Order: sequence, then structure tokens, then C-alpha cells
Amino acid sequence: MVAAVIVREGRLLVVSKKAAPDVFYLPGGKPDPGEEPTQTLSRELAEELGVRPVAPRFLADVTARAALEGVPMTMAVYEAGMSRAPRPAAELADMRWVSGRENDVRLAPAVTEHVLPLLRRRGLLTA
Repeated sequence: MVAAVIVREGRLLVVSKKAAPDVFYLPGGKPDPGEEPTQTLSRELAEELGVRPVAPRFLADVTARAALEGVPMTMAVYEAGMSRAPRPAAELADMRWVSGRENDVRLAPAVTEHVLPLLRRRGLLTA
């Protein structure tokens, strides 16, 4: 798995898929055979949000329980900007900018357990 951390005005971009609209994840996905992580990131962001990643930078490898399957999964997380405002694709149910303190948003374990603490330590989130 490869995922993007996109922060704007101190908030993190998360998406939910129509297959599981109540769980929010980082945008990204599984690599195609032979793809490098940054190629996967570019393809997935184009497919999901209609954007290109700008200046992607490796942030961390994160291992956490998959939100739906409950099995361990590892993902390479990249911090990146966007080439333009995101437009959610048909496969997405929703897109939100979150501080991580919202009570009405169920975030995937990788986001709550690893990504949000890392971003807070770096001073990238407002809350």
C-alpha cells in the first residue's frame, strides 16, 4: 500500500470509499506489478482525486490493522502537495479535511495510531 498525507491549513485530507462510506482513509492504494511507490501514488491520486502529487516526500512506513479486514497491513506514507483542488472520483463516497479531533468521523487505525501523532509532533495539524 502507498498513501498520501496532504495537509492544507492545518488539516489532513481523508477519503471514504463507497464500499465502506463510514471509514475514512488516506488517499492511495495498492501498487500495480512493477510500480515504484511514487508511481503508485501518482496513479492513485489521479484516479481518486484527479490531482498529481507535487513534491512527494517519503514520510514513514506504517503498520496497522486494516480498518475493514482487521489484519495487519503496511503502507508507505508520502507527504505531498496537490497540482490543483481535488475532485473526488465516483469510487469515493466522501472527502474531508480533518484535524483528527472530530467526533463524527471514523478514521482508519493507521491514521489515528500513526499518521496523526506524527503530524502533530511535526506541528503540521492545527488541533
